[in-house]
Amino acid sequence: MCLLALGFLLGILQPSSGQFPRACASSESLLRKECCPIWAGDGSPCGELSGRGSCQEILLSRAPLGPQFPFTGVDDREDWPAVFYNRTCQCNSNFMGFNCGECRFGFSGPNCANRRMLMRRSIFQLSNREKNKFLAYLNLAKHTPSQDYVIASGTYAQMNNGSTPMFRNINVYDLFVWMHYYVSHDTLLGGSGIWRDIDFAHEAPGFLPWHRLFLLLWEHEIQKITGDENFTIPYWDWRDAEGCDICTDELMGGRHPTNPQLLSPASFFSSWQVICSLSEEYNSRQALCNATNEGPILRNPGNHDKARTPRLPSSAEVEFCLTLTQYESGSMDKLANFSFRNTLEGFANPQTGIANMSQSSLHNALHIYMNGSMSQVQGSANDPIFILHHAFVDSIFEQWLRRHRPLREVYPAANAPIGHNREYYMVPFIPLYRNGEFFTPSRELGYDYEYLADPVDSFQDFLMPYLEQARQIWQWLVGAAVVGGIITALITGLIVLGCRKKRRGSTAETQPLLMESEDDHNVSYQSNL
Repeated sequence: MCLLALGFLLGILQPSSGQFPRACASSESLLRKECCPIWAGDGSPCGELSGRGSCQEILLSRAPLGPQFPFTGVDDREDWPAVFYNRTCQCNSNFMGFNCGECRFGFSGPNCANRRMLMRRSIFQLSNREKNKFLAYLNLAKHTPSQDYVIASGTYAQMNNGSTPMFRNINVYDLFVWMHYYVSHDTLLGGSGIWRDIDFAHEAPGFLPWHRLFLLLWEHEIQKITGDENFTIPYWDWRDAEGCDICTDELMGGRHPTNPQLLSPASFFSSWQVICSLSEEYNSRQALCNATNEGPILRNPGNHDKARTPRLPSSAEVEFCLTLTQYESGSMDKLANFSFRNTLEGFANPQTGIANMSQSSLHNALHIYMNGSMSQVQGSANDPIFILHHAFVDSIFEQWLRRHRPLREVYPAANAPIGHNREYYMVPFIPLYRNGEFFTPSRELGYDYEYLADPVDSFQDFLMPYLEQARQIWQWLVGAAVVGGIITALITGLIVLGCRKKRRGSTAETQPLLMESEDDHNVSYQSNL
């Protein structure tokens, strides 16, 4: 059944979302430093004729950065995306996308006016049909070329400052693998020079907002290529797990019978090829990953360094992490103490909150435990378990937001490592999103987690689309009520008038029956009737 569904789905090709818009990958756009593609809906850049957005100068944050990156002007990701473009589409209202042609998260409809709320569920709560559909969707994404986006196969300098574009096509799934690589790769300093202490999505405050957006975009692209607007990413609740209970052929792939590093040939994923996993090779060539296939997914869960990660995380460790009141602290990197972010990411002890570089806990523990493609940061998204794992990490982030209700100002505005200040644009996304925009509850972004949803909230979420529609037409509803009241009053008046005329014209034979003084009960009854 799953294979039949996959065969049908592979015939569908739809747009994708990711890094460099194909429409902006020309030398003309790079030399003009402008990425304001036309929206086909009205033929104007950014859908300006329809009021969707306009082409504007980007506004870069000038807040001071932390001391972790001592260079300036050597990495294309600095002041993203200014090296490539300084004018992009700025979308209005509920519109979103590189050309403002899509709806903001949590909205739908032709004018993006309808609120919607999607529910992410445990993979173990899915029916067999839903599991098969999820696997088929993943495989479809792996085999569907991105229509809207390409990846950079060279740095801006290697492109001769834009005059010689270096971009490549890529499939929808690998587009996201490449983005996770690009945001975390080492800085190429030229010659043999490499700077490793840099990451625009990890080891600092942006870790949780960045991955929140990453998952939303990935989910959004699956919805688009399948036409399934209600699709949501499932999560794997790994608390207190004794092993990789999703590592089965029915789910994310079992172990190969003769080679424990490989996946079972009965799994969809055994035929997948990984990309962007050879970081040392790229560094030695001073080159970017160009998405060339590099071999099968590797995974050997449980056969990892037990001294570094003795076991999978426990419920008690997650609960302690949730009690930490500070989102970020100190140096705001992997040495931060009593930081919720650093503890959840796994660089601090989940029983004390003290940074401990010799151990990998919580989020990091899962990556280490998988002992394969997942265990190397830059290529970790090759393994589809990455998606289920990060969905659950995001749910813990959501729990913390609901428990502590922080203002957006709690997210650091300055002095965080490069790429992580509140107003810094997140690398490598175009359209542009700031870190602080995703330091917000999931329900404001149109999704929730089944195990976190309150029944009252669920009922309210059910009513939300109808309430939103009523809000938009309340003037008409009030007008209709007024007109209805007037009409009702007129009809009532006519009926009363008619009754009075009828009484005056009553015959002497019937009149005494209504006025009989001895039969008070009948009078009351008739009057009441």
